[in-house]
Amino acid sequence: MSETWEGGCLCGDVRFRAQGAPKWTIWCHCQSCRRHSGAPAAAFACFDAAKVEMLAGEITRFRSSAKTVRGFCARCGSTLTCGGDASPGEEHIHIGAFDRAADLPPRLQYFTDERLPWMRTALDG
Repeated sequence: MSETWEGGCLCGDVRFRAQGAPKWTIWCHCQSCRRHSGAPAAAFACFDAAKVEMLAGEITRFRSSAKTVRGFCARCGSTLTCGGDASPGEEHIHIGAFDRAADLPPRLQYFTDERLPWMRTALDG
């Protein structure tokens, strides 16, 4: 039996489902993710794009840099995805957008050189 992960935006216009275990879960500390999410770091779960389906609405995409495309709800502005040229065939979904976000703890940290000095995670020990 395959794991099923459903989620969506704040207003409910966008709903999605991802099948199977995520390839990875991370904390991203880059400034770009901080600005997109409005949080001190962004947490992502990575799935094969072919295993992610839309249940309602569509994710609006914005090219935030030469290699990065970010996704959000056009109605409420909820941050939903991040991906792009460096990760073809993958969908990086913000963990906070999942209904069962507590079941997707980040296992790695990325761009730690850009980490805010006061930011702590469960990975810090």
